[in-house]
Amino acid sequence: MSNSQDNHRLFHRHVAQTSPNPLGLEIVKAEGLFLVDRNGKEYLDLIGGISVCNTGHRHPRVVQAIKDQADRYLHLLVYGELIQSPQVEYATLLAAHLPPSLDSIYFTNSGAEATEGAMKLAKRVTGRPEIVAFNKSYHGSTQGALSVMGDEYWRNAFRPLLPGIRHVDYNTPEALDAITTQTACVIAETVQAERGVFAPDRDWLKELRRRCDATGTLLVLDEIQTGFGRTGTLWGFQQYNVLPDILLLGKALGGGLPMGAFIAGRQHMWTLTGDPVLGHITTFGGHPLSCAAGLASLQVLLGSGWIEEVTRKEALFRRLLVHPAIRTVRSSGLLIAVEFDDFDQNKRVIDACITAGLLTDWYLFAPQCLRIAPPLSITEEQIQKACNILLSSIPFFP
Repeated sequence: MSNSQDNHRLFHRHVAQTSPNPLGLEIVKAEGLFLVDRNGKEYLDLIGGISVCNTGHRHPRVVQAIKDQADRYLHLLVYGELIQSPQVEYATLLAAHLPPSLDSIYFTNSGAEATEGAMKLAKRVTGRPEIVAFNKSYHGSTQGALSVMGDEYWRNAFRPLLPGIRHVDYNTPEALDAITTQTACVIAETVQAERGVFAPDRDWLKELRRRCDATGTLLVLDEIQTGFGRTGTLWGFQQYNVLPDILLLGKALGGGLPMGAFIAGRQHMWTLTGDPVLGHITTFGGHPLSCAAGLASLQVLLGSGWIEEVTRKEALFRRLLVHPAIRTVRSSGLLIAVEFDDFDQNKRVIDACITAGLLTDWYLFAPQCLRIAPPLSITEEQIQKACNILLSSIPFFP
């Protein structure tokens, strides 16, 4: 039995499975836009680790930053006690590219942990018990994040969950009425990703901000998927002229290493330091390797010009993705959903794409939609190649 066969068997035997039928590709190398399996087959990566690899796989500057930091130190102590230069430098760079009211960064291990921290912070600042969240929104799979996830199918098996959560429909006037003087925070994705890329009306998001102001409610915007240039600006909220009280980041934040963050004003964040002391604590959050990688990745992104090219690349995808079997294409920059009639059709296209060397998948709350979220470094030639493979992988006609 070959090593590949051993790994396949042991993967299914000892690595906890998240679905009955995982892809099971054994990838031995990833660089730029491509993954390579054990047999030497290349896959053009159209999803970038689910919006993680915005600067591509293993960007040389990111890899060098990890090596340099590994030569200095790894884990030292729980978060927040010692001055660690990768944390300080990365937090300073992030703050320099955020509004002045978002100047205090709490690094976590993941986006879900960032959600948890933001929920605690909102309750601590306001002293209120309730949270408003939106149907068809995804914020993570821990029990607190699951409580604000907007789909009962995913929540139901794990009840009881947190009390005091109100789920309402995104981008509707009725949602605004659910926000009261008992609401600690509203947590919303700037663009609903897992719904299949649904962006709000600009006026509605502004009204959401006004309603929060009127009731003394904190607005939490989840940019775990939409941050770091994904929508065509560094942060998605910049396109709506709406400022959150707390910002959630993850995925691309770590440059390929695990990391999340919740970001607020220092005055708000300071409430976690007392009554009780260590009101929020993490052992590995803001790990120096992750901070070094994330810092290098953001520096690359800011200096590359790729963010400025997102809108043009989005337009090219939309221009090429025309086929009678495609019901619609929704996009917010290089976060794109290609909708088919149902999941079975979509899955056939996804499987055919993978066979042809193009890696993609589907959206959590929109299984009929094919996901496109490539590294922002994707070239026009690679976009054309990806679209050609995708269109030729559609084996049916309505």
